[in-house]
Amino acid sequence: MNSIDLFVKNWGSKNAMVPINTQEISELESKLHSFLPDSYKYLISTYGLVHSPNMLTKICDLNADVSSAVQDFLSLDDIHSLSKLYEMMGMPKGHILFASDCKGNMFCFKLSDCVSKQIDSPVWFYDQGNCSVEKVANSFTGWLDEFNEL
Repeated sequence: MNSIDLFVKNWGSKNAMVPINTQEISELESKLHSFLPDSYKYLISTYGLVHSPNMLTKICDLNADVSSAVQDFLSLDDIHSLSKLYEMMGMPKGHILFASDCKGNMFCFKLSDCVSKQIDSPVWFYDQGNCSVEKVANSFTGWLDEFNEL
């Protein structure tokens, strides 16, 4: 999980992150009736909820070709409640939100990709202004690598 370790080293805020108990992750999966990708579970069970406030500044400084910068990984309670709330507000059904940018847009996994255990899954981006979802990476670790390459 080198991509994940490097992402946290490069982008994680200096605030103390608290790893999330695997039992709590299992409870969330049960509520969602799905399996979160092992790569994502490694991130939150090893490091906790990553906050990356400096990423947008770096992307702008470099004039990098990155459509949106992740800022906050959601708490387990927020994953469950915001996934439902965003659907009620117009997001296409069938997504599990896991992180946000600084504008209220969300990064998510497609529910259909999470029906069985997966090591990694594609990452999708929900654009709140357009109420549209588009694939931004073929895998969670690949998505993190895009930020690691900045």
